[in-house]
Amino acid sequence: MKLPFKRTRTDIKQYAVKLSNDGFKQIFDHIDQLNIKRGVDKMGLDKFINQCAYLAAGSGAISGSGGIITMVVGMPVDFINLITQQFRVTMATMYYSRGTYKISFEEFMGLVATSFKIEAGVAMTKTVMESIAEKLLLAFGVRTAERLIPVVGAVIGGTANYLFVKRMADSVKKSQGINGPTEVKVF
Repeated sequence: MKLPFKRTRTDIKQYAVKLSNDGFKQIFDHIDQLNIKRGVDKMGLDKFINQCAYLAAGSGAISGSGGIITMVVGMPVDFINLITQQFRVTMATMYYSRGTYKISFEEFMGLVATSFKIEAGVAMTKTVMESIAEKLLLAFGVRTAERLIPVVGAVIGGTANYLFVKRMADSVKKSQGINGPTEVKVF
C-alpha cells in the first residue's frame, strides 16, 4: 500500500531545493536595506514588525478570500510576500540590535536558520538553505486546505500569516538578545 503523502513530501523537497538555490537570494537582493533602516528609525522596531505582519496578513487574506480560484492564483504571491516580510523583520531586528543595516546574505541566512531552529554551523550550506525552504513550505502548506472556503479562508489566511511573522519576529529578537518591547533608537 502506497501512502499518498510520500509524493507530497517529494514535491515539497523539490520546491525547497528550487527555492533554496536562487529564490532566497533573489528575495534578499530585492529588499532595500536602507529603507528598512529608515523604517525602524522612524517607527521603532515593534511598529515596523507590526507593519510587516499586516502586509503579510493582507496577502494571506486576499489569497483566501475567493476560495479555490483566488487561492490558486494568490498562493504563490502570498508565499513570496510572506517570505519577504519575514526577511524584512529579520533585517530590521539585526539592524536594531547591531546598529548597522548592511547585512551579507550568508550572515542573514545564518540568523534565519537560527530563527527556524536549524543548526547553521560554521558555513551556510545548501542543505541548511534547503531545510529552511522545506520548513517554510510545510508551514505554508498546512494552511492551504483551510483557505478553500471563501471569506473564512480570508480570515484564516490573514490571521495565519500575521501570527507567523509575529512568531518569527519574537524568535529573531530572542536570538539577538532583545527581550520585551523596544524603543526607537537614533543612530
